Amino acid sequence: MDGASNVAETVAWLGFALALIFGYVANKTSFCTMGAVSDVVNMEDWGRMRAWMLGIAVAMLGTGVLVYLGFLDITKTYYTRETFYWLAALVGGVTFGIGMTLAGGCGQRTLVRLGGGNLKSVVVFLFLGYSALVSMNGIFRIFTDSVLRADMFTIRLEHMQTLPSLMRMEDPTSHLMIAGALALAILVFVFANKEFRGNGDNILAGVVVGLVVIGGWYVTGKIGLTENEFMEMAYVGTDSKLAESMTFVGPLAYTMDLWAYWNDKHVTFGVACVFGVVIGSFLYSMLNKSFRWEYFNSPQDLFRHLVGAALMGYGGVTGLGCTIGQGVTGVSTLAIGSFVVLFGIIAGAAVTMKVQYYLLMREA
Repeated sequence: MDGASNVAETVAWLGFALALIFGYVANKTSFCTMGAVSDVVNMEDWGRMRAWMLGIAVAMLGTGVLVYLGFLDITKTYYTRETFYWLAALVGGVTFGIGMTLAGGCGQRTLVRLGGGNLKSVVVFLFLGYSALVSMNGIFRIFTDSVLRADMFTIRLEHMQTLPSLMRMEDPTSHLMIAGALALAILVFVFANKEFRGNGDNILAGVVVGLVVIGGWYVTGKIGLTENEFMEMAYVGTDSKLAESMTFVGPLAYTMDLWAYWNDKHVTFGVACVFGVVIGSFLYSMLNKSFRWEYFNSPQDLFRHLVGAALMGYGGVTGLGCTIGQGVTGVSTLAIGSFVVLFGIIAGAAVTMKVQYYLLMREA
């Protein structure tokens, strides 16, 4: 048991290190998935969207390589389960997209802004984490289980809910081929734009985000796979007891749970990632002398952030992930549900931005 505990501690520390890099680079490059959608909707600027897509392509290809080499069992993640709650995935994604627009950023961006001195993010952090926690185990879960995950909205598959599996091509080689083909198509689109090719920050952001996700899969899926006290192989160091990588809604809930029940809990990979992103962002802001205190400018601003945080917490848990958790990490497994959630997030954010713009113009 001591050996498993040591491995779990190693997994948590490595997660912290990966997230530290993530937070530092995300602050440096202004990587923001909500900002990417906003740039496209409001300015038809695809720069940051291409950075996000680059991260997806790198993560997708790298995850395929890990599966091919036997470093990651793709069946041992909560994205690839045989049960597909399609309505929960869609509603969760749309709800999260609306929430991140109202709160001025997703879970990852909240942590990055927190490290830069944004006091709004403290409020979003707490309300998002609490909302996620009660969505997992509390009153918010009642509606999710009884309605969104009802049998009539559930598809039970014989195999994993991944593209290769649905094509009856579940072997590692086929998985790598399909992942490689999709990644190549994305990369061609991303680098076809001359302006993007000349933007070092966007390229750096996409590459680092993708590599960090790959690193997370290796840490939890290879290093974290160890023998438990029953002499069985099991994943240690993660909250789900499965292989995990970068995601930020569930870990915020587990962070709140850890603070409340400290003596009975342990710092896991996800919780360590929360602190890693904040500290990484803080280090960049201090070294670059960009740290500054920011706060709410009106009661209405506070209200929007509170509502947005609550919606993100509920949506992120219901959809099993956020813009990074599903939009990069989940998609890297080629899980169908992850693509549905990603679509919902973008659609929810885009519609909310259009409504906000309409209301602004009407007031003007």
